[in-house]
Amino acid sequence: MGVFKKLFQQTFIYGLATVLPRALAIVLVPLYVSVLGTSQYGVYASLMAFLILGNVVLSYGMETAFFRFITKKTAQKKQVQATALTSITLSTLLFLGIALTVRVPLSQWLDFETEYVTYGLLILALDALVVIPFAWFRVNERPMRYAIIKIFNVVVNLGLNLFFFLLLPDLASEKTNTFFSSIYMEDNKVAYVFIANLIASAITLLILLPLYIKIGFGFQKHLWKQMLKYALPVLVAGIAFSINEAFDKILLKYLLPSDIAESEVGIYAACYKLGVFMTLFATAFRLGIEPFFFNHSKNENAKQTYATITKYFSILGSFILLFVIVYLDVFKRILIPDATYWEALTIVPIILLANLCLGIYHNLSVWYKVTDRTRFGAYISIIGAIVTLVLNFILIPIISYVGSAIATLAAYGSMMVLSYILGRKRYAVPYDIKRIGIYLVLAISFSAISFYGFDGNLLVGTLLLLVFLCVLFFSEKREIRSILKR
Repeated sequence: MGVFKKLFQQTFIYGLATVLPRALAIVLVPLYVSVLGTSQYGVYASLMAFLILGNVVLSYGMETAFFRFITKKTAQKKQVQATALTSITLSTLLFLGIALTVRVPLSQWLDFETEYVTYGLLILALDALVVIPFAWFRVNERPMRYAIIKIFNVVVNLGLNLFFFLLLPDLASEKTNTFFSSIYMEDNKVAYVFIANLIASAITLLILLPLYIKIGFGFQKHLWKQMLKYALPVLVAGIAFSINEAFDKILLKYLLPSDIAESEVGIYAACYKLGVFMTLFATAFRLGIEPFFFNHSKNENAKQTYATITKYFSILGSFILLFVIVYLDVFKRILIPDATYWEALTIVPIILLANLCLGIYHNLSVWYKVTDRTRFGAYISIIGAIVTLVLNFILIPIISYVGSAIATLAAYGSMMVLSYILGRKRYAVPYDIKRIGIYLVLAISFSAISFYGFDGNLLVGTLLLLVFLCVLFFSEKREIRSILKR
């Protein structure tokens, strides 16, 4: 019992540290849309999409290789730690040196201001340099230190954003405060978003620097080659997944006419954030349930347990989908107070459904994780990336950001279906497809009726939500009663 209690505590702490940065993205949306114009918000969104891809490339799967090799009985722990740290440090410094040298032509090629590209490169480097120290905390079971530093990073980032956007303008307006007036950029406020991120990342690295001494530097060429060989498939899967997650903002920037591209990206990215409710739920659920999958893989009733978990994930996800869409008119006024952005609200139901499909996919992926066939995860992610790219190239010139939303749904939907089909042949889990299908169809149908049929009428939407809950209760009342009795 003590082992499971410890597992739950660590999972909760790691989950909190992972979900909070995503929650920060939601908290800052009202501030950004109020202060930044749609074009500047588009600059922020498209550059951050590049950073998502850059983070994957600069870590190149070495974090996963670190976990794998440090737990091998034959491996020497100190050598694995030192080799991983040395590899990431040298590759990051080499990347940063070369990238800063060519930042001017790079910014011209990417069509960004050189200042923003410089911020982005520094943020990428700082984030890469803390990958192994954070992994060290996890492998040595130091969840509290891991979480405290992660949460502190969020607090610093949030505090700096509030200072730059809410306090600095007033301080700069006072004639006596020449320092504040000198750092205030009224026409370049988006720079403060990157500066806040950069300072938070730099402080995080400074806090973690003592771990560099504790872990130590060292390099074993043979061991490094083995780790790199293990890491490369993880890198490929990571790139494919980052394409699914972020490339829509990048392609919108380059496939739309230049005079509207950044504004369209900004409008799309702001409304896309309303889909984060589903992402937060799916991420928290995945962090909590993945250790459970592995710990119960050898149990006699493991497959039935996996099926039950997936059903209840689908139920909760369907409820969140319908709930957010029914009360979207309320959420938009809180999170996106500037009505200029509301024209892209049509993508919200599509993005919510796409993220629900992604969450179901993560549940269905148990088959290749517990059977050590993780290469299939890479194959599925690559197929999803191809779907993303092809549909974005086809649809963006025709229907702009709506095409990107459709491409996201198609990518995650295809990954979900592929995982189910492949898993059924190799590790047959008795999923209750009939009930899951009914709940999904019901939630999607009610969402469409509320959003498209009645234009978000709260009374009609609330009634539909109550009907959905009644259906859930009467269909699952036996299971609900058994849970309540425990």
